[in-house]
Amino acid sequence: MPTRSARHVLPILATLLVASAPATAQWVTPAAHPHTADGEPAPRGPAPRLPDGKPDLTGIWRSTDNKFLRDLAADMKPDDVPYKPWAKALFDARKDGAHSREDPDAHCLPQGVPKIDAVAYPWKIVRTPNSFVIIYEAFTYWRQIFTDGRTVEPDANPTWMGYSTGRWEGDAFVVDTRGFNGKVWLDQLGRPSTDRLHVIERFTRPDLGRLVIDVTIDDPGAYTRPWTVRQEVYLRPDWEPLEFICGENNRDIERLPGGHAVVPNVEAATALGIAVR
Repeated sequence: MPTRSARHVLPILATLLVASAPATAQWVTPAAHPHTADGEPAPRGPAPRLPDGKPDLTGIWRSTDNKFLRDLAADMKPDDVPYKPWAKALFDARKDGAHSREDPDAHCLPQGVPKIDAVAYPWKIVRTPNSFVIIYEAFTYWRQIFTDGRTVEPDANPTWMGYSTGRWEGDAFVVDTRGFNGKVWLDQLGRPSTDRLHVIERFTRPDLGRLVIDVTIDDPGAYTRPWTVRQEVYLRPDWEPLEFICGENNRDIERLPGGHAVVPNVEAATALGIAVR
């Protein structure tokens, strides 16, 4: 695992973005959890619980690598992703990197949901009386998950990150996100989505140091049925998200193959002569 300062030079995109960072950490705090011999935190024990008995999901979390950022279906067999024909053809055209310049990330645009959770940079969950707020270091983004019973308007303005609402099902916090703009790539390989995308995330905390996220992609515009992947992120109690200004150090865009424009996935398929149906 990279050190606290070394992680800032890991690429968000393969051979692409490099985040600038000072050589030293920003905060000096007392150690609240045990550490390994090489100084990494080693939080152990049962998951903490809130006064109402629900697991406490708050804290600073991160993936240990970019595995699911690169390939959301990394743990699935290739034939298990239920593409519609046009989505499979578009994915096949993108997956060798020939269109990497068209990935929204390359233009410092949002990774979208659930892609942003898989980036190997920390994110912080904060609980409020009527929501959970996630503060992402990646590109300095944030997300609100409302828990007060509100619903999304059918004609809500399309967005990159969608509109999220959450509810408890036993010890699982279930998040529904809708209202996407159809431009999001689900991973760096280029799995497409449409504006019909609906993402369901089930957050569970089996112990102090781990958060498990079961992610279901339900997009009848691009896939024939919903499909689910499981990811884990890990507690980093001695970190805080830092400022990450993507556009300030995005130097490789002109060297990437592909077109310049970021367009909806359906339009991209049409431009490649792929019939969308």
